Amino acid sequence: MAGRIRNEDIALVRERSSVEEVIGEYLQLRSAGGGNLKGLCPFHDEKSPSFNVTPARGLFFCFGCGVGGDVIKFVQDMEHLSFSEAVERLASKAGIQLRYEEGGFTPRQDGGQRARLVAAHKAAAEFFAEQLNTPEAIIGRKFLSERGFEASDAAHFGVGFAPREWEALVRHLRGRGFADKELIAGGLAKEGRRGPMDRFRGRLLWPIRDLSGDVIGFGARKLYDEDDGPKYLNTPESPIFHKSSVLYGADLAKKEIARRRQAVVVEGYTDVMACHLSGIPTAIATCGTSFGDDHIKILRRLLMDQDEFRGEVIFTFDGDSAGQKAALRAFADEQKFVTQTFVAVQPDGLDPCDLRIGQGDSAVRDLVASRQPLFEFAVRSAISQHNLDTAEGRLAALDAAAPVVAKIKDRALRQMYAVSLDRWLGIMDEQFVLRRVRELAAREQGRRNGRTGEPEAPADRPAWDPNDPDVQRERELLKIAVQRPSLLGPVFDDVPPEAFIAPPHAAVRAVISATGGVAVVAGAAEWVAALHEHAPNEQVKALITQLAVEPTRSAQESDDRYAVELLARIQERQLTRMIADVKSKLGRLNPVEQGEEYNKLFGDLVALEQRRRELRERGLGSQ
Repeated sequence: MAGRIRNEDIALVRERSSVEEVIGEYLQLRSAGGGNLKGLCPFHDEKSPSFNVTPARGLFFCFGCGVGGDVIKFVQDMEHLSFSEAVERLASKAGIQLRYEEGGFTPRQDGGQRARLVAAHKAAAEFFAEQLNTPEAIIGRKFLSERGFEASDAAHFGVGFAPREWEALVRHLRGRGFADKELIAGGLAKEGRRGPMDRFRGRLLWPIRDLSGDVIGFGARKLYDEDDGPKYLNTPESPIFHKSSVLYGADLAKKEIARRRQAVVVEGYTDVMACHLSGIPTAIATCGTSFGDDHIKILRRLLMDQDEFRGEVIFTFDGDSAGQKAALRAFADEQKFVTQTFVAVQPDGLDPCDLRIGQGDSAVRDLVASRQPLFEFAVRSAISQHNLDTAEGRLAALDAAAPVVAKIKDRALRQMYAVSLDRWLGIMDEQFVLRRVRELAAREQGRRNGRTGEPEAPADRPAWDPNDPDVQRERELLKIAVQRPSLLGPVFDDVPPEAFIAPPHAAVRAVISATGGVAVVAGAAEWVAALHEHAPNEQVKALITQLAVEPTRSAQESDDRYAVELLARIQERQLTRMIADVKSKLGRLNPVEQGEEYNKLFGDLVALEQRRRELRERGLGSQ
């Protein structure tokens, strides 16, 4: 057994292991002036950087949590290694051959478990990569070729092949001096009836590396139909592999993530490859688990996520319902980032790999470029479940989307999305939408503050105000419809009940339609009697009576002119709602992909606007 590492070798490791380069593999560092660097501390969660590195002295220190030391101490704490293990790891990367007090240059064979498991995985990755060139692996090479990947691409990402034998890897690693218990502990093998057997057999392999580039696990894709295992099989949890805190491709993407201040989160290993080869070198993926808190911490450190609205985290998901649900799950974590988060969903359901196969590299770049804010995606997804062509559908969509907007913590951003929500729904009443969002935001704030009870609801109020000028004009128009229907004629009969704001007025309008409309009236007395006969209840009958006896408020010399102006104002208001509906529909259409429908609706909009201008001019007298 080798003894203690010689002091002069430890000093050499410190000298040749640049503290800023080693730490820079785990987090982005920026100049803090005076030759110092700063970044987000990897040992505690923080919004502003308090982690400082002083290259001139080879030291680091976090003013937030108090952790500090030299490059060896950093590797110890970051990787949970002993002092000797940290030195051996740094020495290996620096190409330094360590000497031990007992003599000789051979590292300790009982070196820490992590070092042994990492070495075993490195040897396994080399073995799998070599196997990809064997005759048996033709099925794996075909799989890669069909997905647009060449041999050089496979070599760049370290893709390999696991033979279908039961113990091919076990035999190989035994020959390299690794014990069975080490192979089982690292997840490379599992216990069989006759001893350890390979975990991965007859599959395509992707080595999963940590940020420093060490192989710590594998992702394996099924190739044979008779394989009854899952489509993707990943390394199980082990002393060196924790799927919740590793991102596939991050070792290759970290420098570009820091430089571009962008990270693109995709769903699979081939998607990462496709993105990198298409000119999106910031792509990474989770490994057999959903995107979570530990992944966020890694990305925040790589992005130096401290300046709001400067960086980008872009989630790409399949366009199917499962992909949309995944995107909405990401929404729950959105506000754990300081930077902006986006989502890019391919409408035809193609993932980046399939998109590259069918449409080329530029289509992948276009997908990422077409990103939309995650907040907007979440709100629009909630809206899309409802029919916006009806008032009931728009109200239901509001009730579905308002809670999403209410969860936005930034008050100013929440206000902006509430205004956008009103526009997307076509309600055209910002204050109404804002009130709804504020109520829900207050409940959300109460929930976050630990209050379990619901806030008291405001006292019931009518949805309409009798003193509203629009409501009063409705009443005046109905008076004329009941008292002197001949002044209105068939134009009035074209105005539907839903054009009236006050429900009692809409009810009277419905009775007029049920009675045949004003165009068929023979005499005033018979007309009121007929309306009473068709009234659905005593309340509506009483209102008809009031309208029949209450004088109009006309200041016009001609009742005919007054009737025309009132009718024009009601028609104008109805057209305004129709225009809002058309604008809402236009906002939901893609003018390129749905050009014919878009142009038709735009023509309808122009015609409606022209008609509204005419009615506005006609109705000026009833102001």
